[in-house]
Amino acid sequence: MPGYYIWTVGCQMNKAESERIGSYLEQLGYQPRESAGEADLVVVNSCVVRQSAESRVVHKLDALRSLKNSCREVTVAVTGCLVDSNVDLLRQSFPHVDHFFKPGELPRWVAPQGTETVPALPRHPSASTFVPIIQGCNNFCSYCIVPYRRDREKSRPMAEVVCEVNELVRRGVKEVILLGQNVDSYGHDLPGSPDLADLLAELDGTDGLARVRFLTSHPKDMSLKLIEAVARLGKVCEDISLPVQSGDDEILKAMRRGYTVEHYRQLIAGIRRRIPGIALSTDVIVGFPAETEQQFEGTVSLLSELRFDTVHVAAYSPRPGTFAAREFRDDVPRAVKRERLNRIEQLQKKVVAEINARLLGRTVEVLVEGKKKGKWQGRTRGGKLVFFSSDGDLPGQVVNVSIEKTGPWSLQGSIESRNVNLDKEEKWGTVSR
Repeated sequence: MPGYYIWTVGCQMNKAESERIGSYLEQLGYQPRESAGEADLVVVNSCVVRQSAESRVVHKLDALRSLKNSCREVTVAVTGCLVDSNVDLLRQSFPHVDHFFKPGELPRWVAPQGTETVPALPRHPSASTFVPIIQGCNNFCSYCIVPYRRDREKSRPMAEVVCEVNELVRRGVKEVILLGQNVDSYGHDLPGSPDLADLLAELDGTDGLARVRFLTSHPKDMSLKLIEAVARLGKVCEDISLPVQSGDDEILKAMRRGYTVEHYRQLIAGIRRRIPGIALSTDVIVGFPAETEQQFEGTVSLLSELRFDTVHVAAYSPRPGTFAAREFRDDVPRAVKRERLNRIEQLQKKVVAEINARLLGRTVEVLVEGKKKGKWQGRTRGGKLVFFSSDGDLPGQVVNVSIEKTGPWSLQGSIESRNVNLDKEEKWGTVSR
């Protein structure tokens, strides 16, 4: 049987799409291989959101050049955000690549003409599985390449998403993570304009499903209806990703984010009032063109004030074709970007260590995902990683764990031998700020 190998870099959407590509290929008789050198078909699922990711993709494609030049026949295909409308230029740059196909598509050229296949779902889904619900983005933030590579927003019909989730649950999935570049925009392009809150309400009634998460949200599109849905629906996790990107209004304006720092601050306050103990994560870009030290300090101050459970920080890198790359000079020195990034990482390490320390001695609800280095691992409803020991067969089970040790990146504890009636904050695995 022919074999395939998929190399993936980038966001959760890429990971979800790679799972579906693998499932599609297995329906056609391909078998997964451990390395590119063992495969008949190699798929590179690319990311160019940051320069570091694009450099990894180019390095991987260069490495595959020698594989193509070997005596064994191998087909190389590329998908993901490297693939834009100018495929001819890509073919000139990477003449050893046989096929380019757009992100979100399947390699249908592999199937013999007339072959019918069932929808491509993860073949062997884990306890927690990604489910894309909307592709593309209409926001055109000045630094972002996504709208140019994944096109405008296109939602999947609600009935299709619900059907997929039901099938995943039948296969043993306990948690689904709904994905979109701007997940809050879900449904506006569908008949009747259902929204994300409507979809969450529908999925909340799915028998056998334990948890629902969603990401990534946009501050200007986070509605009161959606906040209320998270507060009200039992299976929807109290865990929201809400990228702020900067703590300075002038930088936010240059980024074309569509909100101010005060708007964001009030949004966070409103979420926390309605959902006490909510776990919040955010994204930050440092070193955006013309960012001064004072403007950067505004970001540090905001992060210190709001105290997030998770902060993803990246140094700005210009993406060819974006507004920022055309109109702004990348004038913040690399060393300054690195120093600012390190400052935020150190600040967040301190903040999250203090947040997690308050869970010491408490019992939290954990969905078990698998084993690592001899210990079971899983996550709380608030998304915190927990390790514990047990002789049981636990993948996919929801268990109560007493926390015995905390750190900035994970918690450790022991499984409770009895069913504990948890209060809300303990069940969610987070605490008040």
